[in-house]
Amino acid sequence: MTTKFDELLWRFHGYLAAVDDALVRDAVARIGWTMPGRQLEPHPLACLRHLDRATELAPPAAKPLVQLLAQQRTELHWGQTYSVSDFGKAFIDNYGWLEMFGTRGHFANEEVAAGLLMLGPDIVYPDHHHVAEEIYIPLTGGTEWRMGEGGFRKREAGEIVHHASNVNHAMRTAGEPLLALYIWRGGPLAAKSTITGSATQGRH
Repeated sequence: MTTKFDELLWRFHGYLAAVDDALVRDAVARIGWTMPGRQLEPHPLACLRHLDRATELAPPAAKPLVQLLAQQRTELHWGQTYSVSDFGKAFIDNYGWLEMFGTRGHFANEEVAAGLLMLGPDIVYPDHHHVAEEIYIPLTGGTEWRMGEGGFRKREAGEIVHHASNVNHAMRTAGEPLLALYIWRGGPLAAKSTITGSATQGRH
């Protein structure tokens, strides 16, 4: 089924296919990119106000993807795994994700899920873990990432961030938002993460 988001999927694939990293190349090669589309109702979120700034910050390789994402933002089905009771209203107003494909995304895939995560400025996404292996590629720079027992470390746009199965990880933004591409594989694709930290964790 052809959908109005085929071009967005094509740009998503195009960006990933150009990433020079063995882990990403393996993930891309294992994905069957001819996927049936799903008809999902639009579900915009408050965090989408940060997409304009993310478009300005995105490096040249990611700009075609992010520009189209920003244009189509209100037509897409954005989701949130957590609620105000989990992390508070400030977090929820600055957080959301778009599943491009997977078990509940705009394109159906039972083997792997991938999409985009949006976080506003000055937000802590606390320590959490999940069974699925996760590959992140930030499309904006300046966010600090933490994994396992290590400290927070600033990552730039285009860096590969790999979280193995059930390894704790966290992110915190500073003055700029985070837009990051993610790939989940090797575990339940719609499972809620196990939270082990708090939304005030590691604040400056």
